[in-house]
Amino acid sequence: MRDTILILGGTGKLGRALARVWPDDLPALWQHRPDSTAPAVPAVAWDILNSPAPLADLERAGIAGILALAGYAGPDPDLLAQNTTLAQAAARLGKTLGCRVLVASSQAVYGPRPGLLHEGSACAPQGGYGAAKLAMENTLAGQDHVTCLRIGNVAGCDALAAGIAAATPESPVTLDRFADGQGPRRAMIGAADLMAMVPALFAAPALPPVLNVARAGSVDMADVLAALGQPFVWRAAGPDALPDLRLDVTLLQGICAVPGADAAAMAQQGWPA
Repeated sequence: MRDTILILGGTGKLGRALARVWPDDLPALWQHRPDSTAPAVPAVAWDILNSPAPLADLERAGIAGILALAGYAGPDPDLLAQNTTLAQAAARLGKTLGCRVLVASSQAVYGPRPGLLHEGSACAPQGGYGAAKLAMENTLAGQDHVTCLRIGNVAGCDALAAGIAAATPESPVTLDRFADGQGPRRAMIGAADLMAMVPALFAAPALPPVLNVARAGSVDMADVLAALGQPFVWRAAGPDALPDLRLDVTLLQGICAVPGADAAAMAQQGWPA
């Protein structure tokens, strides 16, 4: 019987966040590099970039699907290119094992665009990370067993969480303030939300090649900070700052339950990662 989800990139921010909320009754195998500590058990050590997949171990584990989270989000262009290499390895493994592969992409592929962004919206990423994720998606196009998840800001794993972690009384969290008095609003999701969607995504009869994944609506970052009790200061938003980034999750709602945007719920889901 094949019922185990293989999570690639179990030691990353999102992998660790998912491991904290993963239910005992959903079998999972957590991949980690041989030089790192497994985030959860059971686990498999595999250097994806430099060694072949441990097929014998994976076949014994009964892999029913692959959730590919492994990747790099920093500024180094050479390391950003590894997002494509890692995703291609996941796709090949899924084809070998005969299972679906869900690859973590990002809403960053759309770029800082206003309006409700759906999967058919034009992509114009700004910065290396979004461009790397879009390049990754393009190399996976046409593989019916692969779906790229364009995930919104993950509570506790995004830039806001990094700002909270780095904040000091002398250098507090700073938010843009727009003409309406609000802070930036972003499509968000919590690790527990994502985990609850995973079984339905793997069980769906068919999935599109790309899929927006977030709570419905958008959340004001100021409301999240208030719910966390985190002090912050305002600055006037610049002319290029984007007030609101929203993802159309209509396709996702046809597959699984999608909760609405809620700052308090985001504050409860794993801050900081």
